[in-house]
Amino acid sequence: MKKIFLFLFSLFFSITASLAQEKKVESKTKQGHTDQNKFRQLKDVLATPNDQHTASGAPGHQYTQQKVDYIMDIRLEESTNKIYGHEKITYHNNSKDQLEYLWVQLDQNMRADDSETPLSKSTSINMFMSPQKFQETYMSQGKGFGFNIEKVESDGKPLSHFIHRTMMRIHLPKPLASGDTFKFSIQWNYKINDINKDGGRSGLETFPDGNNNYTIAQFFPRLAVYNNVEGWQNMQFWGRSEWALEFGDYEVNLTVPADHIVDATGTLQNEKNVLTKEQRKRWEKARNSFKEPVFIVTQAEAEKAEKGRTTLTKTWKFKAKNVRDFAFASSRKYIWDAMATNVNGKTVMAVSLYPKEGNPLWEEHSTRAVATTLIEYSKLTFDYPYPKAISVHSERQGMEYPMICFNYGRPNPDGTYSDRTKKGMLGVIIHEIGHNFFPMIVNSDERQWTWMDEGLNSFVEILAELKYDPELFAINPAKDITRYMAGDQSNISPIMSQGDYVKQFGPNAYTKPAAGLYILRKTIMGPKLFDYAFRTYARRWMFKHPTPADFFRSMEDASSMDLDWFWRGWFYTTDVTDIGIKSVKPLYITDKPSERVTELKEKYSQYFESLGDLIYITDKKEDANPTIMDTYTDAKEIPSYMYAVEFEKPGGLVMPIIVELAFADGTKKRHTFPAQIWMKNDASVKRIFASTKEIKSIVVDPDFETADVDTSNNNWPKKETNRFDNFKNKLKG
Repeated sequence: MKKIFLFLFSLFFSITASLAQEKKVESKTKQGHTDQNKFRQLKDVLATPNDQHTASGAPGHQYTQQKVDYIMDIRLEESTNKIYGHEKITYHNNSKDQLEYLWVQLDQNMRADDSETPLSKSTSINMFMSPQKFQETYMSQGKGFGFNIEKVESDGKPLSHFIHRTMMRIHLPKPLASGDTFKFSIQWNYKINDINKDGGRSGLETFPDGNNNYTIAQFFPRLAVYNNVEGWQNMQFWGRSEWALEFGDYEVNLTVPADHIVDATGTLQNEKNVLTKEQRKRWEKARNSFKEPVFIVTQAEAEKAEKGRTTLTKTWKFKAKNVRDFAFASSRKYIWDAMATNVNGKTVMAVSLYPKEGNPLWEEHSTRAVATTLIEYSKLTFDYPYPKAISVHSERQGMEYPMICFNYGRPNPDGTYSDRTKKGMLGVIIHEIGHNFFPMIVNSDERQWTWMDEGLNSFVEILAELKYDPELFAINPAKDITRYMAGDQSNISPIMSQGDYVKQFGPNAYTKPAAGLYILRKTIMGPKLFDYAFRTYARRWMFKHPTPADFFRSMEDASSMDLDWFWRGWFYTTDVTDIGIKSVKPLYITDKPSERVTELKEKYSQYFESLGDLIYITDKKEDANPTIMDTYTDAKEIPSYMYAVEFEKPGGLVMPIIVELAFADGTKKRHTFPAQIWMKNDASVKRIFASTKEIKSIVVDPDFETADVDTSNNNWPKKETNRFDNFKNKLKG
């Protein structure tokens, strides 16, 4: 038996060689090349695994990270709109390294009068502008923003330091050994910026009645991250790419006007001192209300408070453990409501603070949206570990911090609002509350890789929004991203680009990563496999500092899927998806061999005799004999129609081929071929479809699942229905 097999095997290759010779294929001398296959591994791109960031994507047995604890006394001076602060810092060197100095972030210096941020932007002339805008732009009127560092001390003695724009280097009296701690203090003050006039991610919003809404963050000097990936992450803050921060414990005393309502990162320690008896009673009721928000401060009470003023102060005391940052909100205008949320058996408080200008939209939706976000994000990641999550309303903000975020979405003055306003408000609340998971807990380096928090968060946001209101948020991320991806290549950056120089920041850092993960979950991996891998990554890196490689490797490690082709194409290039139908050739079963087959049978008679009875495939409809198989099988359904389909791929990305066949009887059938079908030929592939019914039409990617930028080639017979009809020509040109 073995000898017969070897004979037939060798005969087959003899025929193949003969056919090649007969076709007179000419060999041309070509230069060698490197492996450019789209499925090559990412080992030449990703950082080499080590005992801190392992090849599996998990933290290694030698993984370490620093810890920074803060004790702060903060005073908000309403009459001057200034913050005065004093912080005591304990820095824990948990690394294996000896440190000669520490780096501290001074983010407020980005808007200082001598900031280089405005100088880093190209400008053009405006043909008209207001006198105020002209003064601000061309008359160099300083506003006095930025940190005023009053003291830097250790053990009561001045500590040598050097300020370079938005970073301050602390010179240690002696090197800080591994395992040791260093205690020092900083005293500072700064003028608070008006968000609507001066811009910024935190600050104050002014109202016509003279009241302010203070949403305060980046308000204190914060230690930069030190790790074995970047060393010190001390890249300057230019205003866009956000922060890399260490976890630690906070004790913060916030002194504000006595008629203000305050909330912040952490747990309030002195309720009896700052809340009335009625407010404490209502708060206790909210702790047990899982269906409806409870008002701790009603709109009527907030409207009464905003008409008064006081020179007295109150100090609100907060403690927070294992957080990477601290922020707070303060105003006498706040309506305050809250409700309990059940996160897998644990009660978490969903809280909202908002001026009356936010109603009725905010009292109807904000706290409920917070609760939904906590529940839905916890399903796909880990149980939310903090005691509360707060949504604060400010007219033009959308920013996130541990346990608290600041969000826009304001109705018209008469209280009416459009679906667009409602959708924007809900979207920003869900997004910013979601940031509690990425990067407040899964603590990626925002300064370097914006997409690791914004993109991952935007992806989970899609699922949470669909849960909250499936009609309002009915979208197709894969389809929606095609206009951006099909745009001018000179104005597009790969996702894996540092945030400060990224072009089209929103699509690059938010929507394209989110769309990619949506495709990965829905089309490539399937929800069950994807969700397990995504949860694995999230849980591995809770309260730690992951890198892009940790994410990529964890997703593969927990799913058994080689996704290097996907990461390389979607994240490291600006390639696009364009898969279409190049040709369709109907074929038929027959008992008549073609002239070519007849020649081969005569030449290789011994081989063909060994094969026994044969049926043949022809492209001549007149030779069709669909009954030929009746002799060999008693099956009821024998394919009498066959179609040779060649798929083309003008786009650079590889993706699965999703094919829908429509039959003459009105029925349809789908086939999905994995992306690996392109492994041997990146330009075109062929498939044979056999059917008992005549195929009337074929469409590729019928539900727009693969972000195909040019659907003009997706149909057979061809349909001219695509808005990107000329895209392929642009690529070829």
